[in-house]
This record gives sequence, structure tokens and C-alpha cells, in this order.
Amino acid sequence: MKYRDYYEILGLSRDATQDGIRRAYRQLARKYHPDVSRQADAEERFKELGEAYTVLKDTEKRAAYDRMGSQWHEGQDFQPPPQWDENFEFNGKEHRSRANADFSDFFEALFGGEHASGQWRQADGSSSRADHAGQTANDLEDAYSGAQCPMPGQDHHAKITIDLEDAYLGAQRVISLETPVLDPQGHVSLRSRTLNVSIPKGTRSGQHLRLSGQGGTGYGHGREGDLYLEIRLRDHPRFRVDGRDVSLDMPVAPWEAALGADVTVPLPNGSVEMTIPPGCVGGRRLRLKGMGIPGNPPGDVYVTLNIVLPPADSDRARATWDRMRQAFDFDPRADFYR
Repeated sequence: MKYRDYYEILGLSRDATQDGIRRAYRQLARKYHPDVSRQADAEERFKELGEAYTVLKDTEKRAAYDRMGSQWHEGQDFQPPPQWDENFEFNGKEHRSRANADFSDFFEALFGGEHASGQWRQADGSSSRADHAGQTANDLEDAYSGAQCPMPGQDHHAKITIDLEDAYLGAQRVISLETPVLDPQGHVSLRSRTLNVSIPKGTRSGQHLRLSGQGGTGYGHGREGDLYLEIRLRDHPRFRVDGRDVSLDMPVAPWEAALGADVTVPLPNGSVEMTIPPGCVGGRRLRLKGMGIPGNPPGDVYVTLNIVLPPADSDRARATWDRMRQAFDFDPRADFYR
């Protein structure tokens, strides 16, 4: 996938105002409109301009795009940084649109594709109140101050990452969120705020936590909007998670697998004793029922046995391996060539 430099496409610097972005797009769109321009690449250039404008005219998309930094260049091989939209607070209703289908893979990966956040508005020009004509919160407050009916605040959305241990045990966490704002000069910047959040025991990846009244401001005595936090689980060096089920690889000695043994299995919330039955082979999967992420019903823990061979790093160890070789009539490749 290739990086798209939307500022370069519109011939702008990264500190351009929203008005400057609109003027640049209108001027270039007239120049490259397929019904007007005779240039061979006019249709492709017009399409690029539309994609760049779709991102940069929207304060949220622009702020999110800017978060990735300016070290990338047009046409450079690119992959979105992991969890690039983490702790970024969005306005508006959550939905995804396939109106973006003619845009580049780069756009789809960030704002409309299968792995995107799903929190971006449509690319067809529809938007939240806060984007109309670049209105700021103060403009909206003035506009609605004389309204007959109260206007509820918009719901906000953000993604946060928690540890697997938090999902098992529950936790109190302080999170920082960034939301884009427009200054009086028309520049986009990020405003930060911190919140105390209770992570309930049994929270799973993809779940949404609702924080009542922590969304957008209501007008005319309208209620405050809510904030919805989508939960991600941080990658763990030992455990893998699928829904409420948790998996791990357990190293065992050859004699433990062959003869059976009782071993201690670590869990995100402690440990549990598990019996390895005799005659196990490497890769066998054992289930610890109900030991996964809590819930109704709780998930399971799956333990995959990984047989680890002791090293032949001394005369004594080599002699032991040689005695084992002589003791067994064993050909590991007996069926390999059939």
C-alpha cells in the first residue's frame, strides 16, 4: 500500500487553515474537472483531489491523519501504525459507509476499510453539526441559544487498550483522550482531557463501555451526550485471546508428556494446577473449563503442550541420551517416506 500525501496533492503546507484547504480544492477541482480539462490524467487527478479534500476538510479525519506524522512521503510503502487511532475521541454516530469504494487502499485502510475504526462519517459530504461551515462549539452555542427545543449533545466514541489482567480482575484506570478542535484562525489542533474509568471484570475485546454524560455538550438545556469506549486488549507475551477464551503454550519435559505429570499453569489472575495425562504428544491441547475471561458463561483456557528437550551439553547428558537411544526401538521416520 502506498502513502498518500494529501497536503502535497492539494499543494498545501501542513499548517494550512480549513478555509485555505477549501480554496485550494475549488481552484484545482475546476482546473482538473474531466468535463473541462483536456489533460490526459485529468480524471485521475480529479479523483485524487476529491480523496484529499474528503480527509482534510473534515477536522476529525485531518487530525487523525496528522497524528501519523509528517515523515511519510507520497508513494512511499506504508502500513498504518498499530492502533494508530487509539485514545482519539470522535464526534458523531458510529457507522461505516461503502461510499468510499472508489478511494485508494490508503484511504480505505484508515477511514473506511474492513479494519478501520468504523467511527468515521460518510465520505459523501454528510457530517456532524460541528463541521458545518467550520463551526466551533461557541458558534453552535450561539446558534442554539435561542432555540425553542433543547438540543442533546452528540455521543462521542474512542478506542482504548487495556491489559488482559484488567479484563480478568476489573480495574480503575485514568485514560487520556484527544479530540480535534478548530482555533479562531481555522487551524486544527488536539485538545486533551483525562477521565477516571472503571473497567468491569469480564470486559472483552470489542466491548463498548458507556460513560454517561461524557460526550458532547447539549444546547438549550439539552442533555449531555455519552462517551462510548471501544475496548482493545493489549497483546500479551504469553497469552492469546479469542473472545473470552485464552490460549497459551506450556513447555513440558519429554517424561512429563510420556508418563503424565501435575504442572502449575500460569493465568492472568493467578495460577492453577493441571494434570497432564500419560502418553501426550507435542501440540496436544488441554482445556481448563471456565478459566478464561469471566462472563456468563466464562471462557475457557486452552493449554498447548510444547515438548522441550534437555540439551546434550555435558558428558553425563550425552551418555543419558545414548542410553535412551539404545533402550528404545524407535524410528521417528518410520512412516515418513511412505
